[in-house]
Amino acid sequence: MTYAPLDPAVPVILFADLQKGIVERSTTLEQARLRRGVGVLARLAQLFSIPVVVTAAPSPPGGPEIVPEIGDALGEVRPVVRNTTDAFTHLPTREAIERAGRRTLLVSGVATEVIVQHSCLSAAARGFAVQLVVDACGGISARTEDAALRRLVAAGVVPTSLASIAGQLAGDFTQPKGAQALGILFQMADG
Repeated sequence: MTYAPLDPAVPVILFADLQKGIVERSTTLEQARLRRGVGVLARLAQLFSIPVVVTAAPSPPGGPEIVPEIGDALGEVRPVVRNTTDAFTHLPTREAIERAGRRTLLVSGVATEVIVQHSCLSAAARGFAVQLVVDACGGISARTEDAALRRLVAAGVVPTSLASIAGQLAGDFTQPKGAQALGILFQMADG
């Protein structure tokens, strides 16, 4: 196995179905903790200028209501509304990810068993290095999420955590961005 810390110039982040009516269905990570994790990932994206794609399932008139933690960190976000359970089988979403020009995909979303799993599998099949941010994802049940995670690992997807991502992106934490990255992480830990 080879290892190199995550360079901020390498990833693109996919936030999937983090919207009202879906986030509440997470049973494997309680909603407040899930939203806090999503906010940390969005703040890291902003700090290190990592491109993001926000995708959402169709919702009632007015469009999907994305969790505010993403917009709080990144400003106004316009989700790409899909009609599939896989970001890569929906052409506009796939093109948005590919436009970033980066081959490492960090994934956050609900449900791990559906949009997250399908998008990770498709990305890996297309040659992306895929990392699933477990503390920024929520599943329908512990049993089905575990099955999804096992399938993803078998396909080469790497489960990771916000602590790992923040630490890697921080690099030298005596430098301003490194210190800010760890500060963001510590704020999450403090709850």
